[in-house]
Amino acid sequence: MNPAESPHPTVGLYISIPFCRSKCTYCNFSSGVYPAGEHDRYVNRVLEDLRGAARWAAEAGVQLPRRAGSIYLGGGTPSLLAPALIQTLFAGIREAFTVDPGAEITVECAPGQLADATLDALAACGVNRVSLGVQSFIDSEAHASGRLHTRAMVEDDLRRLRAAGIDNLNLDLIAGMPGQTFASWEESLTALVDAGVPHASVYMLEVDEDSRLGRELLGGGTRYRAGLVPGEEAMARMYERAIERLAGAGLAQYEISNFSQPGRESQHNLRYWRRQPYLGLGLDASSALFGSQGLLRTTTSDDLKAYLSGPQPLESEWLGPERQHEEAWFLGLRLNAGVEIAALEREFGRELVAPALQTAKRLAADGLLAVDAGRVWLTPRGRLLSNEVFQEFLVESVGHR
Repeated sequence: MNPAESPHPTVGLYISIPFCRSKCTYCNFSSGVYPAGEHDRYVNRVLEDLRGAARWAAEAGVQLPRRAGSIYLGGGTPSLLAPALIQTLFAGIREAFTVDPGAEITVECAPGQLADATLDALAACGVNRVSLGVQSFIDSEAHASGRLHTRAMVEDDLRRLRAAGIDNLNLDLIAGMPGQTFASWEESLTALVDAGVPHASVYMLEVDEDSRLGRELLGGGTRYRAGLVPGEEAMARMYERAIERLAGAGLAQYEISNFSQPGRESQHNLRYWRRQPYLGLGLDASSALFGSQGLLRTTTSDDLKAYLSGPQPLESEWLGPERQHEEAWFLGLRLNAGVEIAALEREFGRELVAPALQTAKRLAADGLLAVDAGRVWLTPRGRLLSNEVFQEFLVESVGHR
């Protein structure tokens, strides 16, 4: 059955908090160092959007569940908000939506920037999961990229979070930081394992025009220690080593960049990969909601000044069956479980699925995918080349085979 005809009972809420104490050289998000005086204005704008969400959804012709199954405050550094603003924001969320009793409520925090009063406010607001952007446990590597923490600060934050009753914890690492070596990467992995957290995210450094380091690398420059960034092959080996080490520590890979103990997968992020509805609020936030015309994807403004000035036109696009089918492949393949052919055929019909299945079999012959028992998933080599694999499932690619 088409999801547009079968509304999901809950929605995931994503709220972007774009404020940072320093802008990391590798960061390609719409975040930055802004005056603290903007925090109040920003939260008020988000609250305005929360209050108007039901009206907007009705006008747009999409189904917006009134129950929130997950909440995610991302950044930037959401924990930079004053405790009173955090409380005001969560009060506004609960006025606009009924939050499920078992909802996963995640807040991203920068290590060393979590004040006691802020931690108290998070716990009081029902936050039950925290993600710490560590990136490297090697102090020199972290500092060179603009991070302000030390390994000791990370360890202290973990202790304080657990003492506050928040033990569903994630740590991020990046393979490919400037100056990183195989030895230092191994040390970071050991520190991650020793931390005993139930979830970890491991990313390979993204090189694009949206970060200062990325622009420097693309331009062949040397600022931001660009000349010390490991090569692609070295990054791939670091990533493969992370999979091995984390598996040995009980953190199984369930998505290209994500690892967890059984039952501790990120429920909010699973919504993205499983194509379940979510509503994004704040700067440069995306939404995916089903309606009579298919799936509506929207993105808010990435200009803070424009966003603060009042409601802005959204970038929006309706996706019909062909585009939704395309997404079902490249989002589903991000998960280690892969995609189930029968489920795709029930949703989209055999005629639409058949060409993509032939593409999958061709990629399986190349060692990039595995096809067995009605399921398709990425091989280890396929995960390293995932963007190239996903490209093969775009409508124009499949249509020309």
